[in-house]
Amino acid sequence: MLVGFAEAMSAPEVVWSLVDRGYRVAAFARRGRRSALRCSRQVVCDEITPPDVDAGAALRELDVLCREKAQHARVALFPLDDSALWLARKMASRPEVVLLGPSLEKLELALDKVSQIEAARLAGFDVPITTVCLTEKDVRSAGQSFPLIIKPAKAAWEEKGRLRKGGCWVCGNERELETAIKKWAGRMPVLVQPFIPGVGEGIFGLGTKDGIRAWSGHRRLRMMNPQGSGSSACVSQPVDDKVRAIAERFVQATGWEGLFMIELLRDSFGKSWFVEFNGRAWGSMALARRQGLEYPAWQVDLALTGDAKISEQSQSSRAITCKNLGREFMHLLFVLRGPKSSALRPWPKFWKTLSEVVRIRRGDTVYNWRRSDPVVLFSDFYNTILDNVLKPRPVKSC
Repeated sequence: MLVGFAEAMSAPEVVWSLVDRGYRVAAFARRGRRSALRCSRQVVCDEITPPDVDAGAALRELDVLCREKAQHARVALFPLDDSALWLARKMASRPEVVLLGPSLEKLELALDKVSQIEAARLAGFDVPITTVCLTEKDVRSAGQSFPLIIKPAKAAWEEKGRLRKGGCWVCGNERELETAIKKWAGRMPVLVQPFIPGVGEGIFGLGTKDGIRAWSGHRRLRMMNPQGSGSSACVSQPVDDKVRAIAERFVQATGWEGLFMIELLRDSFGKSWFVEFNGRAWGSMALARRQGLEYPAWQVDLALTGDAKISEQSQSSRAITCKNLGREFMHLLFVLRGPKSSALRPWPKFWKTLSEVVRIRRGDTVYNWRRSDPVVLFSDFYNTILDNVLKPRPVKSC
């Protein structure tokens, strides 16, 4: 198994899932970038040029790495983040390299948010009013009502030979909109939508030719950045039957195979809104594995044997909370800093948040902990803080 990028939030849990299943695992990492996986005893990381530095070089080096690994054994390529998905889509099809998950033709869905929104609408999801904008004039025309959110129409795209991944801007008034337009500078198509406060939820599963298996769900307790980001703490929950039926129509209509996550936002009225589709290992893979849901191993089983060996007793019936310690620490710092938009009201109270973060309940679990690989947890904590406070620096050995 060749997994990457090693810097992906899910990387340690994916590697452990595959190792526990008995697979031999190697990883590829961005040259000079920190990652907790580099400190793991279970895997060696080969370096390639970061695609955000030179996308062409990254593609060539990953291709060479796959061919080198294929000289000794059949290679299964397991993309862990959007950059790796983009590289996999660009790589030539090779008989000695198996792409885990969807076909090359289906990978575009995981990167194109416009296609995702259209498919979600057709499947029956509630989708916020969305305008695709190419110019500043388009954005100003779409931004007539506040608050709103602006985000890239692609999860990853090439710009002047470099792979880019954009953030998003929440705007509560005209001044904030103008600031966002200046930062965006028309560099890529964007989506303009109403900003809907709410709680993030996720639906997970494994798409197969015989339908979707291993359904699960979670709810975010906290986002690392309350303005909008991945979760720092989440709790498992059952999948609503109505939402499950819509999600099944979405996956079947798109022809997606392999693991997936559908991100939703539940507003204060209890209505669920479609946010995006992720066709890769998600950041909260730790929570799934704490429930006995070995999605990475099942994905490999599905790709290599045509059947995912899913235990019928995998999912726990009780709610399980899982925390990322580094992100929880950063959450406190973001709360202390305060909101950057007038749309972000109400903002979490620091002392209440501190109480919730430090409280440990029976059964609480953490991301990236393995008794036989303990350094990974501490490295993840350290790297999470440095990567959010400082710019990426050259990697040092553990």
